[in-house]
Amino acid sequence: MGLLDGKKVVVLGVANEKSIAWAIARLFHAEGADLLLTYAGEAIEKRVRPLADSIQAAVMPCNVTHDEDIAGLMSDIRKRWGGLDILIHSVAFADKEELKGSILSTTRHGFSTALDVSAYSFIALLKEAQPLMTGRNAAALAMSYYGAEKVFPNYNVMGVAKAALEASVRYLAAGMGADGVRVNAVSAGPIKTLAAAGVAGFNQILSTVEERAPLHRNISQEDVAKSALYLCSDLASGVTGEIHYVDAGYNITGI
Repeated sequence: MGLLDGKKVVVLGVANEKSIAWAIARLFHAEGADLLLTYAGEAIEKRVRPLADSIQAAVMPCNVTHDEDIAGLMSDIRKRWGGLDILIHSVAFADKEELKGSILSTTRHGFSTALDVSAYSFIALLKEAQPLMTGRNAAALAMSYYGAEKVFPNYNVMGVAKAALEASVRYLAAGMGADGVRVNAVSAGPIKTLAAAGVAGFNQILSTVEERAPLHRNISQEDVAKSALYLCSDLASGVTGEIHYVDAGYNITGI
């Protein structure tokens, strides 16, 4: 018997087999959940569909910058399942040029894009999902990074976006608590994913974490997935509004 037997789960943000979102989807499937994966654009769809097929998951398009796509996704979930137990938000984007140099190079367009995709989309999704999640002991989970709290080279506007996301988690937890919906985030250590490839100097960050983190290693997608399972299952029934670090302890270090 799995921790998520019969739970209805939508996962946004699977890009390929190295995605944190994919590790979460795979583990949730193993724990008995029924899944729906989303994609934005044909290029991503070609990579997502074979992965979805391997875990008998449904697939649906959703560009989180379009309210009509979000409404369409929730309408499909209502028809398919009648409700939603878990929403995984593993979506973030900033123009590559914004992830070089200093924060002073941020453009107005780059700022609005990063905040829209990486932070506002979580609010927009839960606004539409609220009627589907109410009264089901449901859970929502977002993916963050320590750059929301501390300065990392070249992370720039994405750090600002992640800070907004973490604040949104707290306000959403308060806003949805009366509906029995828990809202949390995982702050994951650096992992080699498609998104990380856009950050200049990323390999240096990996080596620094490995050197200084108490566990003296970098984390894996599976490490994050296991914490996501805890936060979205009944094991964390009394936990909401939290930013849960999965970074080999790096966030507790000083020098």
